[in-house]
Formats: sequence, structure tokens, C-alpha cells
Amino acid sequence: MKTNETLKGKIALVTGASGGIGLGIAKAFAQSGADVIMLSRRPVPDDEMAEMAAQGVKIGFYECDVADFGIVQETIAKAAKDFGRIDIIVNNAGITKDGLLMRMSEESFDDVINVNLKGTFNVCRAAVPGMVRARGGRIINISSVSGLYGNAGQANYSASKAGIIGLTKALSKEVGSRGITANAIAPGFIDTAMTAGLDDKVKDRLLDNLSVKRLGTTEDIAALAVFLASDAASYITGQVIAVDGGLRL
Repeated sequence: MKTNETLKGKIALVTGASGGIGLGIAKAFAQSGADVIMLSRRPVPDDEMAEMAAQGVKIGFYECDVADFGIVQETIAKAAKDFGRIDIIVNNAGITKDGLLMRMSEESFDDVINVNLKGTFNVCRAAVPGMVRARGGRIINISSVSGLYGNAGQANYSASKAGIIGLTKALSKEVGSRGITANAIAPGFIDTAMTAGLDDKVKDRLLDNLSVKRLGTTEDIAALAVFLASDAASYITGQVIAVDGGLRL
């Protein structure tokens, strides 16, 4: 049984859907009644796929490197044919290759930009024309507080996430007249595999900078994504919403 039917009849595409925030959003969409197209370089665990399908919705997985323009075009064309259309896009795929700028390799910079920022462009470029023809849709791009404020040791990641904000704002102006909204979510420190490796001292320092004294959860991000994807958010566009527990930098 679905938790609710907020997104009943909608078809959502989520990138980076094999774990963390992406998987959390995909599961929340399924619980809200949406069919879900899941893109990732890594397979989605079978038990997670089965749990989502048990909600009575259609689930599909497509292996895809979002940094590859041609592959993204082919994959999204196939997914749109298989599912009939795409109503919601969530660009979540992202990587980190942290290091101080003075020691950062060109490869580390390019890899993060190509997946995080160019990948967001690639997916939008492939999927938005269908939304324009349908005169409706929701675009949700996952940025980061690092894109809002910067973060030492993350020049590449911060630049990519700041770029996503600029892309989102520009896109919102281009497609708003067609009934399409585009917004960005900027998560703070979320309890995922990316933060699991932090030692206790680092985590304690993070908690000291939060008004809400805990790390965020994927559910915290997914709840906002469901809202932004819903009809209730039809007059919200071009916004960047931080979900960061009151992070003070």
C-alpha cells in the first residue's frame, strides 16, 4: 500500500539512484504513487527495487554515466519510450574528489565538474524537450551548502554545486511559460555513505555548527523533493532551498 498518492500518475526520473539521497528520493516518490525511472552507474539493490515495486508502481533501472552526453540521450530516449513520458526530473548524481586546490589535479577537477554539473546539463538537455512539448513538468536539481558557501578542500565540488544553482535559475526562466518549474535543493551534512567515513571528532565539530543537533537524513531531503514535484509547488520556481539543520558556517 502506498503511503499517499501525492504523485499518483506521475513518472519521475532520478539520477544517482543506487544509494544515499537518490535512492531515498526514488523510494519516497514510489511511496507517493509515482512510477520511477532510476539511473545510476551502479545497480540498484534487488531488494530495494522489489520494495518500491510493491507500492504498486512501475520501476525501471537503466545503467547510465550522466557525464556522457550521447549515452544520456540514448538512455533517456529509451526510458521515455518505455514509460511513455517523463514528468519529473531529479538530478542527484554526484561525486567528490576532495583536496586543497593547490594540490588538486586537473583530472580531479574535471571529473567532479563532468559528473555533477555537466551531468545535470546532459539530463536536462535530454529530458526537458519532452516536458516542453507536454507543457508541464518539474525539475529538481540537487546542489549543496558547499555550492552556497564554499568549503575548504572542495573547490571542485563547490564549483560544481554552485554551477547547478546558476543552471537551475537560468532554466527556470526559460521553461516557466511552459508550465515547468525548476528548483534546487541544497542539502547540508546528510547521514549517507559520503559522511559515514568521517571520524567522531569531525562529526562533533559539525554538530556544534548545527542548530538541529543531528546529521540530516535522506528522508529529510526526499520529503522536500516530493513537495517540489507535486502540484502544491506549482508556483515555486528558480529557488534554492537549503535543508541543513541551521548550519552556521
